[in-house]
Amino acid sequence: MEVTDDGTALLVVDAANVVGSRPDGWWRDRAGAARRLLVQLGALEHHLEQPTEVVVVIEGAAKAAVTGEPDREFDGLRVVAAHGSGDDAIVDVVAAEMDGDRRITVVTADRELRARVEALGAVTVGPRWLFARIDAARS
Repeated sequence: MEVTDDGTALLVVDAANVVGSRPDGWWRDRAGAARRLLVQLGALEHHLEQPTEVVVVIEGAAKAAVTGEPDREFDGLRVVAAHGSGDDAIVDVVAAEMDGDRRITVVTADRELRARVEALGAVTVGPRWLFARIDAARS
C-alpha cells in the first residue's frame, strides 16, 4: 500500500463485498454484519504497518449499522453510507482522494469495480488480504 507525503496510506473497503465473501449468515442481519466488520476494522487500525486512513463504504440495509449517534467503536474510520450504488460511492471516494501523489488501495473482489478504480489509478486487493490482517490483529 502506497502512502502520501505525510506517511498516511488510504484503504477503501467495499463492505458489502467483504462481508459477502464469508458465508457466515450475514444475509440474515446485514446491519449486524456491517457493524461487526466496522468493529474489526477499528481494531485493525492499530495493527497496520503504517498510519492508514480507513474508509468503509456501506450500502442498503447495512446502513442501519451507523444510523443515529456516532459510535465510538468506529473512531478512526470514515464510514460512507452510499445513497445509491455502493460501487458508485467507492468510485466517487477514489476519484475525490486521487491527487497524483496518493495511490489508494481498495478492498473488493468485484471485477467490475476493480476495473473502475484501477482505471483511476487505485490498487486493489481481495477480501482475503483484509481478513488475513484482521485475523493477525486478533492474535
